[in-house]
Amino acid sequence: METAQSQQQSAPGTFTAFARFVLFGGGVGLASSFAVAALASWIYWGLANALITAASTLLATELHARFTFGAGPRATWRQHAQSAGSAAAAYAVTSVAMLVLRQLMAAPGAALEQVVYLSASALAGVARFAVLRVVVFARSRSQVAATVRAARPVHATAARAAASAGPVVLGRAA
Repeated sequence: METAQSQQQSAPGTFTAFARFVLFGGGVGLASSFAVAALASWIYWGLANALITAASTLLATELHARFTFGAGPRATWRQHAQSAGSAAAAYAVTSVAMLVLRQLMAAPGAALEQVVYLSASALAGVARFAVLRVVVFARSRSQVAATVRAARPVHATAARAAASAGPVVLGRAA
């Protein structure tokens, strides 16, 4: 019989979590780019991009909840909504970076566009990691305390209750 503490996944350290964030987020992003291209051969590109973006955000949030941040077996609806918000903010950062580039240069080269886009993506990714770790998948003290309380064996709780009831004298009623 497993305790609640052994069933709950422990939260990994910052470096491990960031490495997993890059692996899972990058893997989903790479797969998404191929999926958008494939789906766009059947339907309008904008619709394909929207559908794949929604699906990939849901998938990445589940992976981050389970493996990146050790938040439990499933992401909650609140976590999905917050993760989608952070993904939208990251999208906005990369879009603004590209708009600013276009305002500064009439015809930037492909290499410069890639440098600007990837730099903005990296910056947004680091910020998104921080938001997911500190806000979305953070464990509050009350959650940790509840897990510890739930993980205590019954005999320890019973012994503590008996000890607080006062001394028991064997052989006579108190």
